Amino acid sequence: MPRLTSSSSVLFLLALASCVLYLGYSLHYGFVGFPLDDAWIHQTFARNLGLYRQFAYNLGEPSMGSTSPVWTILLSPAHALRLEPRLWTYFLGALLLVLTAWFMQRLSGLLFPEDRPAPLLTAAFCLLEWHLVWAALSGMETILFVFLSLLVLERHLKDKGPLLTGLLGGLLTLTRPEGAVMLFLLMADTFWTRIQENRTTAWRRLSVYMFFLVLGFLVAFVPYVALNISVTGNLFPNTFYAKQAEYRAVVASLSVWARWARVASTTVIGAQFLLIPGCLYAAYKGVKARNSHLLLPFAWWFALVTLYALRLPVTYQHGRYLMPAIPVLVLVGVGGTRNLPRLHRVPKQVLFLSIPLLLVAFWFRGAEQYATDVRIIDSELRAAGLWLRDNTPRAAVIGAHDIGAIGYFSQRYLVDTAGLITPEVIPFIRDEGRILAFLKQNEVDYVAIFPSWYPAIANDPRMRPVFQATGQWVVEAGGDNIVVYQTTWRAPQ
Repeated sequence: MPRLTSSSSVLFLLALASCVLYLGYSLHYGFVGFPLDDAWIHQTFARNLGLYRQFAYNLGEPSMGSTSPVWTILLSPAHALRLEPRLWTYFLGALLLVLTAWFMQRLSGLLFPEDRPAPLLTAAFCLLEWHLVWAALSGMETILFVFLSLLVLERHLKDKGPLLTGLLGGLLTLTRPEGAVMLFLLMADTFWTRIQENRTTAWRRLSVYMFFLVLGFLVAFVPYVALNISVTGNLFPNTFYAKQAEYRAVVASLSVWARWARVASTTVIGAQFLLIPGCLYAAYKGVKARNSHLLLPFAWWFALVTLYALRLPVTYQHGRYLMPAIPVLVLVGVGGTRNLPRLHRVPKQVLFLSIPLLLVAFWFRGAEQYATDVRIIDSELRAAGLWLRDNTPRAAVIGAHDIGAIGYFSQRYLVDTAGLITPEVIPFIRDEGRILAFLKQNEVDYVAIFPSWYPAIANDPRMRPVFQATGQWVVEAGGDNIVVYQTTWRAPQ
């Protein structure tokens, strides 16, 4: 593990300032929660794991509705020890943000060894980059995925043992399924590096390295796949298939090039936009020098962007799925920008002054957005969950599209119209008529939805509205308030 340096205190203070700013903005408006409903899905799984030793959303029903079992396990001690789960989650996120910056610093030193200021500047940029701070306090696995990806890259570049590197790659995949791509990138980089040696011993070393790299990966990955198959019959969790089914229309409506450009653009919204020339220069230097190590971060960025462009080309919630691609742009962008050639003194000074100013501007803007996102989730979904807890029978069955806060706070049995914990819905996930029939078949007592998302269900005469949230923030964002309907096809028990 890395040794503490004198810059560690600087990074710690920047991380503390970022977390205090973002949480302070949210607290200023009277809300302490998470900016995504999915964070409460993780909390529900973690609560059931910590208290009842069940990896399940609805107690008694084993489920692979969590994309990130590693994140669920890390959250569960808070519930087992009766700690405040939000504070524990914030602590984990802040810690992982610091570790992310730490390994960004180390990677920068490996890739740009002659540029002494670059590592600290890269780490500081990371701690002020608004996407990463938002992700660290989002309650999601995103920042864990970021940290593990950087850790795997650092271990690989330092050649610290293929077995451990492969095992970390397996944990990366257990954090998000797309982490499996990293294994293939490491294998390609290893192959290219070894064949440059052009010796018989190099090929022997290549075979040994590949074997232990894959072995380490399989040690973590095989039990994960076995559990998925035993519970769902699929290789990956329900969410992997549900999200793709839900946004299949988006894939069909745009060309692959349009999807790729749309997804890639989300990774440069912020001060990193000014790092693009530096990224291109670093890529040029990597190709010219045939330096596969320098090109590896670019390959990781390209792989993530391409994978989402092909399978899940969505950019909502600030492009949260693509946030793990941002750090590697910062990593090569800072080093590349500092070494840009033939740049006149005045333009260079303007660029170097503009980057920190834009970084800080987006940092503050991100804090405002974080507070708004938390307010929307708490005033809509948390409010609906609390109403259901206080006004429905314990045995009531609830149908919902956003199951996180509703399930966590209501503590009722849920039927999921988005298919995350109810995979039977996935084949007809966009068909309101069949979803309505499915809700009736499962004798759902209450349905909690945003009417604009399910207009046919909301207007069905068998739906009687009994609660509507009154928060103005979702309306200001262009949405509508959530409504809870009581069904009339079966009286609640």
